[in-house]
Order: sequence, then structure tokens, then C-alpha cells
Amino acid sequence: MVDERHRVFVTGAGVISPLGNSTEECWANLIAGKSGAGPITRFDASAYETRFACEVRNFSPDGVMDRKDAKRMDRFTQFAVVASHEAIKNANLDLEAEDRDRVGVIIGSGIGGMETFESQHAILLERGPGRVSPFFIR
Repeated sequence: MVDERHRVFVTGAGVISPLGNSTEECWANLIAGKSGAGPITRFDASAYETRFACEVRNFSPDGVMDRKDAKRMDRFTQFAVVASHEAIKNANLDLEAEDRDRVGVIIGSGIGGMETFESQHAILLERGPGRVSPFFIR
């Protein structure tokens, strides 16, 4: 017997990934057999044996969030916000008309916030605790 109180309906999807910065782009690249792997560009990898990775490329949160808000977020958080925005749009949800207690977004991430963690840790060591961003752990 199905318990009606625990039904879940997936109505929209959003993707930010090495294969594309939208569900449509990611799916097209996946079906075409394209790889998301390429040379590492986010940091100097010359001292490492492996110099390739699956990075998200050509990403911009513009049009979805204010630049000031984006600057306060780690890049992976920007991914989550932009993908959530796409999922809501894809589902044709009008959040003003919905019962927000009955709407949710599920996010899958292997690990996140490492760029912010690394940069703020360096600031702590080099310049002291007074220079660490108040937005460090969000």
C-alpha cells in the first residue's frame, strides 16, 4: 500500500557540471559521448603528476544572482543556486503561488566549499584571524 503522505514528484532538474551548465547542455554532451575532462585551469598543477580534471567551465551566475551575493558564496554554492534556479524554471513553478513548505530542492555534491576553505585558511595563517571573512563558514 502506498502512503500518500510520502509521495515525491520530481518536476524539474538543473545541472552545473563538467559536461555543461544546464540540463540541456549536459544531456546533449552526455549523449554525444563527450568527456568533461581537460587540463586543470583552476590552479597551477605543474607540480602534480596528474594535470587533468573534470572542471566546470564557462560558468557565470550572472542573471540568476546579484554579483554582491555571488561574491559572498563559494563557487560550489553558486553552482547549487544556479542549478536550483534552473530546476524551478524547468518545473514551471511559481514560488509565490506554491506552498513553500511543500516544495524542496535536493542537491548532490561530492564535496564543496574547498576553494573558500583553502583561501581563508591561507589568510588566517598569513594575516591573522581578524582578516578571515565573516562569511567563511556558511
